[in-house]
Amino acid sequence: MTEPETETQTLLSAYDNQLRATPPTPPAGVTYEKDGPLLRIVGQFRGFVSGPHDLGVEGPELDELIARQREFFAARGESVEWKTRSHDVPADLTDRLRAAGFVPEEQETVLIGLAEEMAVREPVLPDGVTIRRVTAVADLRRIGALQSAIWDMDLNWLATDLLGRIAAAPDEMAVYAVEAEGEMVSAAWLAFRPGTEFANMLGGSTVAEWRGKGIYRALVAVRAALAVARGVPYLQVDASDDSAPILRRLGFRAITTTTPYVWSPEQPADKSADLASGDQTRT
Repeated sequence: MTEPETETQTLLSAYDNQLRATPPTPPAGVTYEKDGPLLRIVGQFRGFVSGPHDLGVEGPELDELIARQREFFAARGESVEWKTRSHDVPADLTDRLRAAGFVPEEQETVLIGLAEEMAVREPVLPDGVTIRRVTAVADLRRIGALQSAIWDMDLNWLATDLLGRIAAAPDEMAVYAVEAEGEMVSAAWLAFRPGTEFANMLGGSTVAEWRGKGIYRALVAVRAALAVARGVPYLQVDASDDSAPILRRLGFRAITTTTPYVWSPEQPADKSADLASGDQTRT
């Protein structure tokens, strides 16, 4: 195995062992539950399910585990996301999720970078553009409205989610807003994971007219500097096809891919094949 391959495998092992086992402090109204090898998160805008690299179950037992998650959230009248990674086993997990009515959304690339390497890049912003850390309800609501406008879907739940996370554990969440001429044009946040070597970079969406001007890179640098100050060595991102090339150029390393499989009450299991063939999008 070459040195880059060894480094990638080391990072992947750290990702599997740390980020998939230690969820952040839940906000009020959100609970973490275990069902066999799975972590189940209840009380968010939609349910969430994730497991270790090796679920340790297969065949009919795996089908039963999947059905249990679907029925749990069906009883609540809620949709649920099952987060998969391309290197996971058993290899037929995604086939079994599809058969149970789960529909794949957009694949993202899991990237990891050294915070100290990202923090040395001084943020460079266009004239009149500023970045500030925010915690006020009004600012968080502006972020929800901004994301809704950028992605043309209702993402106002983000304000409630961010507010809840800040209230539950202020040291675990840092939210940044980018403003130009009094208008919010981008936002991003950094979620620390106590007990791990990682912080998760989230958000980063920018309104169309301000893209390509260095705002995303500046947000990376600001969050990296905070991670370094907190003694956290690694930044982790689930990156879209738009942001992955930028992050790779900055020095982030791709270690795997991740695809959410989503079941909704409006998606009966016997129509899963038709649903899975359609275009799916994700922010």
